[in-house]
Amino acid sequence: MEMELEKEISLKEQFDALILREDKLEIQDFLNNQNISDVVDLVYETPDYAAQIIAGMSVHRAVGVFKVLDTPTQKQIIHELPPFKTAELLNELPADDRTSFLEELPSNVVRELIKLLNPTERKVTLSLLGYPENSIGRLMTPDYVYVYPHNTISEVFETIRRYGKDSETINVIYVINHKGELLDDLRIREFILAAPDKKVEDLMDDRFIALNAYDDQETANEAFKMNNRVALPVISNTNKLLGIVTIDDVLWVANEEFSEDMQKMGGTEALDEPYIETPLLKLFQKRVVWLIVLFFGELITITAMQSYQDEIAKVVILATFIPLIISSGGNSGSQASTLIIQAMALGEITLADWWRILRRELISGLLLGSSLCLIGITIITIWHYFSATTFGPYHWQISFTVGCSLIGIVSWGTLMGSMLPLALKRFGADPAASSTPFVATLVDVTGLLIYFSMAYLFLKGTLL
Repeated sequence: MEMELEKEISLKEQFDALILREDKLEIQDFLNNQNISDVVDLVYETPDYAAQIIAGMSVHRAVGVFKVLDTPTQKQIIHELPPFKTAELLNELPADDRTSFLEELPSNVVRELIKLLNPTERKVTLSLLGYPENSIGRLMTPDYVYVYPHNTISEVFETIRRYGKDSETINVIYVINHKGELLDDLRIREFILAAPDKKVEDLMDDRFIALNAYDDQETANEAFKMNNRVALPVISNTNKLLGIVTIDDVLWVANEEFSEDMQKMGGTEALDEPYIETPLLKLFQKRVVWLIVLFFGELITITAMQSYQDEIAKVVILATFIPLIISSGGNSGSQASTLIIQAMALGEITLADWWRILRRELISGLLLGSSLCLIGITIITIWHYFSATTFGPYHWQISFTVGCSLIGIVSWGTLMGSMLPLALKRFGADPAASSTPFVATLVDVTGLLIYFSMAYLFLKGTLL
């Protein structure tokens, strides 16, 4: 660890010395001889020189650095680079990485940057930007190697040598017909092990996995998890091969989705930029909306409590257990919601499994509620034994009121926590938005209704 730290410090010191000498050729040689990851670290350590670092590298290596930087740093670099360097960089960027970057920018900026692209790259970029946001079409790259069934193995290798250097990956070769329809995808090892005069159609088994360009990006994530592939083909509704999606793009999407879900589950809108880069006013706007929604939700809880003021006044001890009752329901609902959202994200469950989930969570809720019920009754009984005046002669009725309320509230919270994500998914909303704060607020209100209904049942004719 210390050696790595010394290396980083040494690299920055060397770069600082070169900057002072202002020798552009020496800077270029220095940067081109470093690992891409080291140059990325250098960009973050010296943000004032980020654009100069990118401009000082060979375009191929500059692209390697630029595409792994975070969006705010990329924006800063593009803003500071001279137009000819920006054009050079954008034209060299893989189409999928370029599209991902452009879709983060305002439309007027995108229009100006697209003008810098050469006609071929401009056509590809506009095509990718034409797909819906968060669709697989936005992720795909048109840089792949394809062959025809009648090609021989020798012709396949000639095609790879001619076009492979511009391809995103050559681990998989795609087989199409003259209409451009996908017929198969074959790993390169199959060609390497085959005789030179053998034809592609002799290797085909017509078994392949393909993604639709209009499907959600989460579909790609699930497909890669289920299939041992570094790339998957992307097709149109008519089975035309449009491009490929590689595993590195899907990993970036999965990371962004995870961050977004965590923010939504915490009761805030997803941030478009890293936390430290987000302006304070924008951060306020992202958080205040959910707080206001939850605030009005809690007002309903107050309204419910006001409806039972007379009962609380008669049996003051009932108010003592309100925080316990409410938190138990909210906690069980949040647990269930988190488990269901995670299972949906991993592809373990679908909307079709709703009935199985409902039954499982109903049983889980009853078991969890019963456990808390027994603990609650035991604690009140022991409490009464040491302080008989706290609950008076009706301690059994009060203990059963609390215990049975816990069964009802925990069961209800578990059901709501498990069903709300599925309901939101069914109507096209993000399931993560239903988690912790939202479920807890909803269960608060219903929890009070269950609690005081149990109080009527057990205490009517005695304390009420």
